[in-house]
Amino acid sequence: MPDTHSLALFPLQTVLMPGSTLGLRIFEPRYLDLVRDCGRNGDGFGICLVLEGNETGAPAVPVAFGTEARIEDFGTSDDGLLTLRVRGTRRFRVLRTRVRDNGLLVGDVEWRADDAVLPVQPQHALLATLLQRIVDKTGTSELGIDEECYDDTAWVGWRLAEILPLSDHQRQALLQEDDPLQRMEQLLGLIGSDAI
Repeated sequence: MPDTHSLALFPLQTVLMPGSTLGLRIFEPRYLDLVRDCGRNGDGFGICLVLEGNETGAPAVPVAFGTEARIEDFGTSDDGLLTLRVRGTRRFRVLRTRVRDNGLLVGDVEWRADDAVLPVQPQHALLATLLQRIVDKTGTSELGIDEECYDDTAWVGWRLAEILPLSDHQRQALLQEDDPLQRMEQLLGLIGSDAI
């Protein structure tokens, strides 16, 4: 039996990648409770792509793989709703779920292994160059990205998975891949096809 952890889940119509940020607007009581608990305990929560159902209303059925989200900032929107900026951290696999009385979905999850630190391989150098050009053209290079990041296979793969015009199902497949080199191969395949 794998070592499992209990994690509140937030099913969404999007895939959060490790290292990526995401803005959320919180209005349902179950998610207000989740934010309060995270603030009190210093915990994160899980974001999973919706498999069946909707983001609001009855608890949706999530896919079995997701990313832990950590709250980095919060505020209030013009219409009075709580806003969050979260960052993806660890990946997890959901083994089973249950629904609390307040409608919050909670999963028993196992954490996926952290990516190995591997230099970008020659066959993937095109991907690192593509990412660097996108960052330079969009002006996000001002964020102080260290040049060494472009030689980190996992970092390059996650950033491309985040910014390329992929479908949620393509992003989900990349999220579920444990091997950073295989993730890069998938990205090469997507770029070389008509998929994006």
